[in-house]
Amino acid sequence: MRATMRRVAWLVGLSLLIAGCANKGDKAGAADAEKKGMAAKTSFDTEKEPAITAETRFAAGKLAESQENPIGAAKQYEEALKLKSDHVPSLYRLGVVYAQLKQYPKAIETWKHYIKATDQSAGGYANLGFCQELAGDFKAAEATYQKGIAKDPKNQPCRVNYGLMLARQERMTDAVSNLRAVLTPAEVSYNLGSIHEQFGRKEQAKAEYNRALQLDPTFNDARTRLAAIQ
Repeated sequence: MRATMRRVAWLVGLSLLIAGCANKGDKAGAADAEKKGMAAKTSFDTEKEPAITAETRFAAGKLAESQENPIGAAKQYEEALKLKSDHVPSLYRLGVVYAQLKQYPKAIETWKHYIKATDQSAGGYANLGFCQELAGDFKAAEATYQKGIAKDPKNQPCRVNYGLMLARQERMTDAVSNLRAVLTPAEVSYNLGSIHEQFGRKEQAKAEYNRALQLDPTFNDARTRLAAIQ
């Protein structure tokens, strides 16, 4: 692009140099060359800029997220969806960012839109349920997790999110049933230990971490958590 600009300027300068010592015919030719050069420059200057697309806005949103600017990221994803209302990557990131900003009603609506745009994806139900849970609507969250599980019984995010919510409500039988559907026995114990630790039940947490290590001696995360609460 810069090379083209330099070439136009060189041609115009050369025509002016020749005009200073040439006859009338040469001057007319030089003037024509200058006009052509200026016409090319004018055409270049008025060239339209590339249109901004949903992908452009999405990339800007990702950049804002990388710079720890969730508000700016949300604005970019919103602009992307104005350009293309079913732009799945923007819907996904906007749902995440709204949840991070604790704008749960907006997050919930975004995940509902995402589910529709992805033909009822089980992963979408997992994220919608989690946002409903964060908003304190546990009844809606449970119904949403169950819809996701009905769509895909082996969907790990749905099963784990649902199982952990049940464990926090001390519905341990149902919690274990859902966790076991997609996790190893050691992973089930580790997750139950995390819930007990979250609620300050140290002895129960230690028991679950120990059980995880008995089932899988290489489970270093369980070892680390156990050491931290000894």
